[in-house]
Amino acid sequence: MFGLFTRAQLKGKVLLQRRNVLDLNHSSGAPLSHDTWDEFTTKGVTCQLISSTVADQNDGSRGLVGEEERVEHWVMHLPPITHSDTTYDVTFDWDVKKQGLPGAVIVRNYHATQFLLKTITIDHVPGHHGPIVFIANSWVYNTDKYHYDRVFFTNDTCLPSNMPVLLQPYREEELQILRGDHPKQKHDRAYQDHDRVYRYDLYNDLGDPDNKSPRPTLGGPDSPYPYPRRGRTGRKPMKSDPTCESRNVVPVLQQFYVPRDECFNQVKKADFTSYLLKAISAGILPLARELFDTAVPREFDDFEDMYKLYEGGIKIPDVPVMDLMFKVFPPLKSICPSGGSYLLKMPMPEVIKNDKLAWRTDEEFAREMLAGLNPHIITRLQEFPPKSKLDGYGDQTSTIKVEHIQPYLGKLTVDKAITDGRLFILDHHDNFIPQLLKINSLENTFVYATRTLLILQDDDTLKPIAIELSRPRLDEIGTKVVGADSKVYTPPSSAGSESDNKAQDTIWQLAKAYAAVNDSAWHGLISHWLHTHAVIEPFIIATNRQLSVTHPIYKLLQPHYRDTMMINALARQVLISAGGFFEMTVCPGEYALRISSDVYKNWNFTEQALPVDLIKRGVAKHDSTSPCGVSLLIKDYPYAVDGLAVWSAHRELGRGVRQDLLPKRQCGSRRRRAAGLVEGGA
Repeated sequence: MFGLFTRAQLKGKVLLQRRNVLDLNHSSGAPLSHDTWDEFTTKGVTCQLISSTVADQNDGSRGLVGEEERVEHWVMHLPPITHSDTTYDVTFDWDVKKQGLPGAVIVRNYHATQFLLKTITIDHVPGHHGPIVFIANSWVYNTDKYHYDRVFFTNDTCLPSNMPVLLQPYREEELQILRGDHPKQKHDRAYQDHDRVYRYDLYNDLGDPDNKSPRPTLGGPDSPYPYPRRGRTGRKPMKSDPTCESRNVVPVLQQFYVPRDECFNQVKKADFTSYLLKAISAGILPLARELFDTAVPREFDDFEDMYKLYEGGIKIPDVPVMDLMFKVFPPLKSICPSGGSYLLKMPMPEVIKNDKLAWRTDEEFAREMLAGLNPHIITRLQEFPPKSKLDGYGDQTSTIKVEHIQPYLGKLTVDKAITDGRLFILDHHDNFIPQLLKINSLENTFVYATRTLLILQDDDTLKPIAIELSRPRLDEIGTKVVGADSKVYTPPSSAGSESDNKAQDTIWQLAKAYAAVNDSAWHGLISHWLHTHAVIEPFIIATNRQLSVTHPIYKLLQPHYRDTMMINALARQVLISAGGFFEMTVCPGEYALRISSDVYKNWNFTEQALPVDLIKRGVAKHDSTSPCGVSLLIKDYPYAVDGLAVWSAHRELGRGVRQDLLPKRQCGSRRRRAAGLVEGGA
């Protein structure tokens, strides 16, 4: 009899991660103990289901909203010391026959402390095959922080045209909030931790004109320095230059705004802090040694002086209790060295572990162009002598002549070696010439623009055969670059006297060092920062502004964006800013970002696929029989071999996601599916 009055209910599980004692992200805010107190004095944490099939009586365009149901047994779980997930129960008064299938859920947090909501799962839903899962993976702050409801959708995948009509207003409002276009959002202040805004801005926060360290703004339609966009922070302008954004944060202890869901998790934050401290120590250690340098300050006196960076140090004793502390408090690893490690000691590079002189060989010098720090610059030589593409700098054609390289070609002529694909070049000439005069005007800085020619030997390894060092040549009045002053160096021969051979070897080693300086700077500035980090941030912003979380392309891209905005924000604070690590350690100094801007002028998205890049550089050719569509001209090319395997895996993943995630009714012809990927934008 009593069963006649029993209300239909759905049982759910809420998986979340409460902010813990060792949370290194956004430590400001209410004490953690408020959680328990708030559970007794407020509504705690609540959930409301939204129907995808039954309309609200008061608003026929939106799904019916159920009662606000409280997450149960919160006080039975103490605030965690370290990061850990906790599962809570929630019971919904919901009759599927009358209220329809849930398609979204509203989550409200009445606690003072935020939490990371991961999923809400409802099992045994009448008329539905399998559980209904709401995917969140988002930080939820106190309701007072928001002027809107936090809405999360089921883990279904659908294009805008397939989104249930009653859920479309919620999707559109969510995108409006992420764009920062909601009428109640404020833009007259710096964005705060709880703000969820993805807007574009220029790189106008690298300098500090208020403290006489200006840097040009990068990006913008009228800027001479084109650049990708970054995420907006809303910070106030500088007093001395209103076009520049203030840098009112303490490095490491505070950070520029990025949406909270883009911030590091605790493990990543601890690892990043650890690596940052190691990087700082790697920079401080050589500087500290300068204080005791009795010969030439700011320089290594000899190779033994350099090797000392990797030897000695103070060994840390093994303390068992510290190992236990590391397990309980992982972030301690970032500030406390473990037993057996060394203070004031840098890790020994693999290349010199067995032979301290291995790095000096021509074989190692060439190998690093294929498997070292910067293996995606080397290009097949297609004309001789190499020519420049610079305009307005006079004749920058290479001065390398046939007589310089013929002794190293065996029976091949230069033309035959080019035709057979045996000559390659590491060409940094055009990369550095435009800014070289400014770079060399910096204190304690002098570099050349380099070209390095290599021959592909019969054993499929490369050997350097000529290095050209160049610097700009000015006109008679010293105001305009009209050409280049260049000198070509070749490997030492064994024909001369012992003293002559030693001198030639020393000069050859210096020439290789100048080429390596170019290549190392290019890696950090272009290959890594610009091409890996900076160009990706606009795509992250666009994805969050234009694609709903239910869109198949969003689901495909989102995991690959993880942590990038946070890393880029930290880079603007301490890496690429005025006086940052780039300017201290990379040869272009304060002109580094201007060089990266010059490179970005010619950046083309359609050329970024690895097979396209390899073919453009002439190190691969089209091959329809290859799984990747290309075959390599240099078989022993680890970067390309491994990279093509990874690229192929990603291509298959993309194809699989496209086929599996698109709704079946959209899966007509391939052309229709491809068109569906960009349908409607949102």
